[in-house]
Amino acid sequence: MAKPDEIHTISLSFTDFPEDVQLCILSFLTPSDISNFACTSKRFVSLCRDDPRLWFSMCNRKWGSKTQINKWGNGKISYKLLYNTLLEYENLIGFWRRSGAESDSPLIFFEWGPFHIAGSRVKPSRNGTYEVIKLPFLWMGITSKGEIVNYLDPVGKVELSGNVMNLDDLGVVESELVPVNVNFVGRTHVVVEENGTAFGYSCNSPQNRGFKKVSSSGNMREEEYEDLCVSPGSLPDRLMSDIYQYFANKTSPGGNGSARRQRRRERERQGRRKWEPEDYVKIVNCSPTPARPLQGLWKGFRDETTLEFFLVSYDDIGGIACRRLVELCKPFSAYAPVFWTSNTTFIESPLSSEEENIYEGRMHIQPLAEADDLCDILPSADKRVILCMLCMNSSYDLVIPDLAGSTVNPRQAEGRIWQYENGTFGFGFLRDNYVIDLRCIAQNGRILEAAYISGE
Repeated sequence: MAKPDEIHTISLSFTDFPEDVQLCILSFLTPSDISNFACTSKRFVSLCRDDPRLWFSMCNRKWGSKTQINKWGNGKISYKLLYNTLLEYENLIGFWRRSGAESDSPLIFFEWGPFHIAGSRVKPSRNGTYEVIKLPFLWMGITSKGEIVNYLDPVGKVELSGNVMNLDDLGVVESELVPVNVNFVGRTHVVVEENGTAFGYSCNSPQNRGFKKVSSSGNMREEEYEDLCVSPGSLPDRLMSDIYQYFANKTSPGGNGSARRQRRRERERQGRRKWEPEDYVKIVNCSPTPARPLQGLWKGFRDETTLEFFLVSYDDIGGIACRRLVELCKPFSAYAPVFWTSNTTFIESPLSSEEENIYEGRMHIQPLAEADDLCDILPSADKRVILCMLCMNSSYDLVIPDLAGSTVNPRQAEGRIWQYENGTFGFGFLRDNYVIDLRCIAQNGRILEAAYISGE
């Protein structure tokens, strides 16, 4: 009998494990690790390259809790293609803001759908409540033929149903949805532009990655994606082949159904105004953290009816800046915050009697829908428990436009920021007698108080 202190070890190689165990272990690796592992044995080459069980396990482990893996492409596509596609789409999830042009709806929110990525325009409601309007804007997915497609809804009135991502099965026409390319410029900048090619070839498509420093999610077939992993091919030859195929379909007797549909869509496209390219920048820090409790996207009322979005950020020199989101689309917007302060040291509660008088002597702006009467400013009832307070020692004020003619210099105004126990905060200036309270727009990846509207 072996002694209790003796330890027996058994040496096992990776090939000694059952294949399902091997696949489970490999599913924790990245594609580059999988590629390196495949080089160790000829047996592992086919296992890593073609086995759908491995790539499904990798997809399901990484995104299975966020989307329905087996519904992408109606369950008829390569999971290897799906993994690489979702890996590129993953960075889209979250909030993006319009850049370089003024817009009344500059905020876009990307989230996981059951078989696609859904982008929605997000903007404040105008019904006197804290509700946030979500309008359909962009869908990104894969057809059952392995085509990567992106559809833009210019007016926000189309809703996807079923597990299909091609126009014919969706039951809509080209005038309702616009095929677009979503070009990734780095990780925090994307350009959405119309895919106006007549025969399915786009100079911004992924097969042209070797010629542009832009990663594009344009319309592309699965076999073309596989070509990327093997050989880029000859771009001029591929282009001439597509041109030849287009004119062959156009002139052949009867043609095929897809060619006729393509020509019909081209006529519809010509009868509609072209979608101008739009640039979007990712809002990386869109939620507060324990170290930065004020950062993120917030919503609040300037008066009893006007709900606005605010972006609070911590700058590189240790300051805190709050800006109206619509102002960030304008040129030189970085120089026009609602408030800015270089002081980030909070004073914990309880506050001094002087500071309590400053807070209690102010009114909280409330929306009409939440007010007890038609007055837009209510007394500061003790419903908000102050956790801590921050003194603003410098500000730029855009909240009260008519203050420009005042004798008070808005660039030197003093104010306060009060953080409440529920995680929200309010701010105000000593020259005023009110507090603007802000609430989070989203929490844990979900928009709060969202109202879903199609075709507003």
